[in-house]
Amino acid sequence: MAEDSLGSFVESVCGESHLRVEDDLGDGFVRLRSSEAERRQAAQDIRCTEDIVIEMLRNARDAGARNIFLAVQRDDTARSLVIVDDGAGIPEAMHGRIFEPRVTSKLDTARMDKWGMHGRGMALYSIAVNAEEARVASSAPGLGSALAVTTDLDRLGEKTDQSTFPSFEVQEGGAHAMRGPKNILRIAAEFALEHRRDCSVYCGSFTEVAATLYAFGMATTSAAARAFCEDATALPAVKRLAAAADPAALAALADGMGLTLSERSARRIIDGQIGPVSSLMDRLQAESFARPAARKVRRAPAPSRDGRGLVLAPDDADALKASVGRVFADIAERYYLDPSVEPEVRAGGDAIRITIPVEKLR
Repeated sequence: MAEDSLGSFVESVCGESHLRVEDDLGDGFVRLRSSEAERRQAAQDIRCTEDIVIEMLRNARDAGARNIFLAVQRDDTARSLVIVDDGAGIPEAMHGRIFEPRVTSKLDTARMDKWGMHGRGMALYSIAVNAEEARVASSAPGLGSALAVTTDLDRLGEKTDQSTFPSFEVQEGGAHAMRGPKNILRIAAEFALEHRRDCSVYCGSFTEVAATLYAFGMATTSAAARAFCEDATALPAVKRLAAAADPAALAALADGMGLTLSERSARRIIDGQIGPVSSLMDRLQAESFARPAARKVRRAPAPSRDGRGLVLAPDDADALKASVGRVFADIAERYYLDPSVEPEVRAGGDAIRITIPVEKLR
């Protein structure tokens, strides 16, 4: 009783801050202390698919990712999301625990951004309690991560228009404002714009993102590294698909990262029929800030040609043929050509044309 009373007294005086770590889980991960109210609030933080997307993007950012690939797919009322990044990676022992409440590796690096506080160990938990499935498809320290989430749209909705890409409009005073439905594309584009100096974000269908990962791996790994790679899963997640030797291997590697891919689509990726998508920043630049087409400059009409013909005097034509013949004779023997051929000279309205017949020596 005395110990309980002392603990209660210390906590009442100091608050929970000095006892914020409830459990050290190893590998840099801890479980933080929190109240039941905080856990309930975290579960309510996710109200739509777009909320899950921004939390997954923030999670990749906080893991130190420089390249983030967001794949989206819908099958009737099932929404599938996969994020592949080149961040710090997650130890295998933590693959299941990171979706538990208050588990984080950011004990002293919680940060406030335009979407609120992040790093309390509640983001992935809030995703898990609102999704049908949330799992680490592939991750290891130093190799980045692939996280897969599936939701039921009847239970967790999203914007109806998921195809419109956002654009910028110029407001009064010259400021730019992003316009368009707040769908997955816009949420991801806003994140890419906010963190354009820190990371590149790519977004597309499962097949498009697989093609982008394949191209990224081909561009960032040597041919020798790919040829002598005995275990593709030992490569970083963002480079792994480039190690595929055939469509079946590519489809299998993609599936191992949560990207369902047919062998036919894998063949089209390898053959270059499906190319990589541009980063969201490049798309914003191209679609909202493209340079206006250059105005055609009307040129002054060219002066009309002189219609008068040119006629060479026979003596002048003969002199020109003789001079050309002598020059040709000097080089003809080096190419085993007959030096005695006679050049032809023709004068026209705009040129004098000299033709030298070519006859090979036997």
